[in-house]
Amino acid sequence: MSTDEPSPRPAPAKGAEPSGVDLARVALRAAKEQARARGDAAQQKKQARRGGLRSGARADGRDPMALGAAINRLLNERGWETPAAVGGVMGRWPQIVGENLAKHCVPERYDEDERILVVQCDSTAWATQLRHLTPTLVARLNEDLGHGTVRMIKVLNPGGPARRYGPLRAPGSTGPGDTYG
Repeated sequence: MSTDEPSPRPAPAKGAEPSGVDLARVALRAAKEQARARGDAAQQKKQARRGGLRSGARADGRDPMALGAAINRLLNERGWETPAAVGGVMGRWPQIVGENLAKHCVPERYDEDERILVVQCDSTAWATQLRHLTPTLVARLNEDLGHGTVRMIKVLNPGGPARRYGPLRAPGSTGPGDTYG
């Protein structure tokens, strides 16, 4: 037992009035709790003046986190796990589809709501080749990212040449097909 605490005494019988010694013990205990609370508040004020609360010898919520753990926590809190995983796949595109196909087909964007990956190809031949490989690629991506992450791959053909507006163009013309009706 500590020297601060008086030795425990039996509680007074029910219905009996507490004696002076018992009242003194209760008052002493209350005074100690109030002093401890005032000391804790003063300690917190002092720490705040020195530049914020600091962690002690034991780990607590104020300790610094590793960068990877902080990023994972942020991804989980914001609900960004799937977009981050798909972004990682876009970075590893050549390993997933192969070097040859990756030279001609590039992932453009991922629609999280529809779960569609949009891929742009540089020629119609490569777009056709990718369309034939789409079921295999969807299965491979879902194996890597989790089932149902990619529902479909939308393959875009290459864009045509830029329109040139020359001196013989009619305003609003869509090309040579509309000239002869």
